[in-house]
Amino acid sequence: MRVMGLDVGSKTIGVAISDAFGWTAQGLTTLKWNENDFTTANQSIAAIISEYEVSEIVIGLPKHMNGTIGERGEISQKYAEYLTDKFKVKTILWDERLSTMAAERVLLEADVSRDKRRKVIDKMAAVMILQGYLNGKQ
Repeated sequence: MRVMGLDVGSKTIGVAISDAFGWTAQGLTTLKWNENDFTTANQSIAAIISEYEVSEIVIGLPKHMNGTIGERGEISQKYAEYLTDKFKVKTILWDERLSTMAAERVLLEADVSRDKRRKVIDKMAAVMILQGYLNGKQ
Protein backbone atom coordinates (compact mmCIF):
# COMPACT_ATOMS: atom_id res chain seq x y z
CA MET A 1 0.00 0.00 0.00
CA ARG A 2 1.29 3.40 -0.97
CA VAL A 3 0.52 6.99 -0.15
CA MET A 4 -0.36 9.50 -2.87
CA GLY A 5 0.39 13.20 -2.47
CA LEU A 6 -1.57 15.91 -4.26
CA ASP A 7 -0.83 19.59 -4.85
CA VAL A 8 -4.27 20.85 -5.88
CA GLY A 9 -4.34 23.98 -8.03
CA SER A 10 -7.10 25.65 -9.98
CA LYS A 11 -6.08 24.13 -13.34
CA THR A 12 -3.67 21.33 -12.44
CA ILE A 13 -3.05 18.73 -9.75
CA GLY A 14 0.54 17.74 -9.04
CA VAL A 15 0.78 14.05 -8.11
CA ALA A 16 3.47 12.23 -6.13
CA ILE A 17 3.56 8.64 -4.88
CA SER A 18 5.44 7.02 -2.04
CA ASP A 19 7.65 3.98 -2.35
CA ALA A 20 6.22 0.69 -1.06
CA PHE A 21 7.79 1.24 2.38
CA GLY A 22 6.39 4.77 2.77
CA TRP A 23 9.84 6.31 3.11
CA THR A 24 10.30 8.43 0.00
CA ALA A 25 8.11 10.46 -2.35
CA GLN A 26 8.56 10.49 -6.12
CA GLY A 27 6.92 12.84 -8.57
CA LEU A 28 4.46 11.02 -10.78
CA THR A 29 2.54 13.38 -13.04
CA THR A 30 0.60 16.61 -13.38
CA LEU A 31 -3.10 16.26 -14.14
CA LYS A 32 -5.15 18.90 -15.92
CA TRP A 33 -8.52 19.52 -14.30
CA ASN A 34 -11.27 22.05 -13.66
CA GLU A 35 -11.65 22.90 -9.97
CA ASN A 36 -15.30 23.79 -10.59
CA ASP A 37 -15.98 20.18 -11.59
CA PHE A 38 -14.18 17.72 -9.29
CA THR A 39 -15.10 14.81 -11.59
CA THR A 40 -12.68 16.04 -14.28
CA ALA A 41 -9.76 14.27 -12.55
CA ASN A 42 -11.67 11.12 -11.51
CA GLN A 43 -10.44 8.82 -14.27
CA SER A 44 -6.78 9.66 -13.70
CA ILE A 45 -7.04 9.55 -9.90
CA ALA A 46 -8.86 6.19 -10.04
CA ALA A 47 -6.19 4.73 -12.32
CA ILE A 48 -3.37 5.85 -9.97
CA ILE A 49 -5.18 4.52 -6.88
CA SER A 50 -5.63 1.16 -8.60
CA GLU A 51 -2.17 0.87 -10.18
CA TYR A 52 -0.26 1.84 -7.02
CA GLU A 53 -2.68 0.33 -4.48
CA VAL A 54 -3.03 3.68 -2.74
CA SER A 55 -4.24 3.44 0.85
CA GLU A 56 -4.01 7.15 1.78
CA ILE A 57 -4.08 10.45 -0.06
CA VAL A 58 -2.24 13.46 1.37
CA ILE A 59 -3.57 16.74 0.05
CA GLY A 60 -1.70 19.98 0.47
CA LEU A 61 -3.67 22.46 2.57
CA PRO A 62 -2.68 25.99 1.61
CA LYS A 63 -2.78 28.26 4.65
CA HIS A 64 -1.97 31.90 5.02
CA MET A 65 1.25 32.61 6.88
CA ASN A 66 -0.80 33.45 10.00
CA GLY A 67 -2.32 29.95 9.92
CA THR A 68 -5.78 30.88 8.66
CA ILE A 69 -7.42 29.07 5.76
CA GLY A 70 -8.54 31.04 2.72
CA GLU A 71 -10.44 30.18 -0.44
CA ARG A 72 -7.74 27.87 -1.86
CA GLY A 73 -7.62 25.97 1.43
CA GLU A 74 -11.40 25.60 1.48
CA ILE A 75 -11.30 24.10 -2.02
CA SER A 76 -8.64 21.61 -0.89
CA GLN A 77 -10.79 20.67 2.11
CA LYS A 78 -13.83 20.11 -0.12
CA TYR A 79 -11.77 18.08 -2.59
CA ALA A 80 -10.42 15.90 0.26
CA GLU A 81 -13.99 15.18 1.37
CA TYR A 82 -14.96 14.43 -2.22
CA LEU A 83 -12.06 11.97 -2.70
CA THR A 84 -12.89 10.18 0.56
CA ASP A 85 -16.53 9.76 -0.49
CA LYS A 86 -15.80 8.87 -4.12
CA PHE A 87 -12.85 6.48 -3.71
CA LYS A 88 -13.27 5.29 -0.10
CA VAL A 89 -9.63 6.15 0.62
CA LYS A 90 -8.43 7.96 3.74
CA THR A 91 -7.44 11.56 3.02
CA ILE A 92 -5.12 13.69 5.12
CA LEU A 93 -4.76 17.45 4.80
CA TRP A 94 -1.14 18.56 5.17
CA ASP A 95 0.04 22.12 5.72
CA GLU A 96 1.70 23.06 2.46
CA ARG A 97 2.85 26.57 3.28
CA LEU A 98 5.89 27.39 1.18
CA SER A 99 5.95 23.99 -0.61
CA THR A 100 5.65 25.60 -4.05
CA MET A 101 8.31 28.15 -3.16
CA ALA A 102 10.58 25.36 -1.91
CA ALA A 103 10.01 23.39 -5.11
CA GLU A 104 10.79 26.50 -7.17
CA ARG A 105 14.02 27.02 -5.20
CA VAL A 106 15.12 23.40 -5.77
CA LEU A 107 14.47 23.72 -9.49
CA LEU A 108 16.31 27.05 -9.68
CA GLU A 109 19.30 25.58 -7.86
CA ALA A 110 19.28 22.71 -10.36
CA ASP A 111 19.40 25.35 -13.14
CA VAL A 112 16.13 24.15 -14.69
CA SER A 113 14.86 26.54 -17.35
CA ARG A 114 11.75 28.64 -16.70
CA ASP A 115 9.73 26.71 -19.30
CA LYS A 116 10.67 23.33 -17.79
CA ARG A 117 10.04 24.63 -14.24
CA ARG A 118 6.51 25.62 -15.22
CA LYS A 119 5.87 22.08 -16.46
CA VAL A 120 7.06 20.30 -13.29
CA ILE A 121 6.47 22.75 -10.43
CA ASP A 122 3.13 21.22 -9.36
CA LYS A 123 4.56 17.71 -9.39
CA MET A 124 7.56 18.91 -7.35
CA ALA A 125 5.26 20.63 -4.85
CA ALA A 126 3.33 17.34 -4.49
CA VAL A 127 6.64 15.60 -3.72
CA MET A 128 7.42 18.22 -1.03
CA ILE A 129 3.96 17.81 0.52
CA LEU A 130 4.12 14.01 0.51
CA GLN A 131 7.72 13.84 1.76
CA GLY A 132 6.85 16.20 4.62
CA TYR A 133 3.99 13.92 5.60
CA LEU A 134 6.12 10.76 5.33
CA ASN A 135 8.89 12.34 7.43
CA GLY A 136 6.34 13.34 10.05
CA LYS A 137 5.08 9.75 10.33
CA GLN A 138 8.51 8.23 11.03
